[in-house]
Amino acid sequence: MYVKKKLWLQIKGKVQEMKQDDFYLKKAVDSARQAYEQDEVPVGAVIVGADGEIIASAWNQVEQKHNQAEHAELKVLQEAAKKKGAWRLDDCTLYVSLEPCLMCLGAIYLFRIKRLVYGAESPLFGAVLEKLDQDDLLRVYKNFTLDIDYIPCEESKLLLKKFFKEKRSKK
Repeated sequence: MYVKKKLWLQIKGKVQEMKQDDFYLKKAVDSARQAYEQDEVPVGAVIVGADGEIIASAWNQVEQKHNQAEHAELKVLQEAAKKKGAWRLDDCTLYVSLEPCLMCLGAIYLFRIKRLVYGAESPLFGAVLEKLDQDDLLRVYKNFTLDIDYIPCEESKLLLKKFFKEKRSKK
C-alpha cells in the first residue's frame, strides 16, 4: 500500500495539495510534454514504488529512434526494473497519460505491475477497456491480477488533441 502523505505541486507560483493519483498523472503528463517537444506522440509514463517515490519516468521516442518498441510504457518498465535490480515490479503502480496499447499492456502484465492508472482513452489502439475480452487476458495471465483505473485527465487529452491538430494542419 502507498504511504499516505500530502503531495504538493507548484503550479504558476502557487503550491497546491493534490490527490495522489492526480499528482502522479500530472507527472506522467509532464513526461508526455517531453515527447511533444520532440515531435513525438505525447505519451508519458511514471512508475511509483510502494513508498510513493517515483522510480522512473519516460516518454515516447518512436519517431526519434525509428522503433515501435520505444513506447513510454516499455521504456519506463525497463528503467524501473533496471533501477530496482528485478524484473518483477509487483509493488509498483504505473501512471500513463494515455491508455496503453496491446503491446504495452502485455508488458505491463509480464512485469507484474500491481496497478495501472491512465488519464486519456485511446480510441484507435487502446487495449484496456471494452476493446479486449478481459477473460482472455485472465486466461493468459491467470496467476496475476492487475488493477486498472481510468482517471480522466483533461491536460493529457488537450495535449494529444493539440499534437494531432498540428499534424493534420501540416499535411
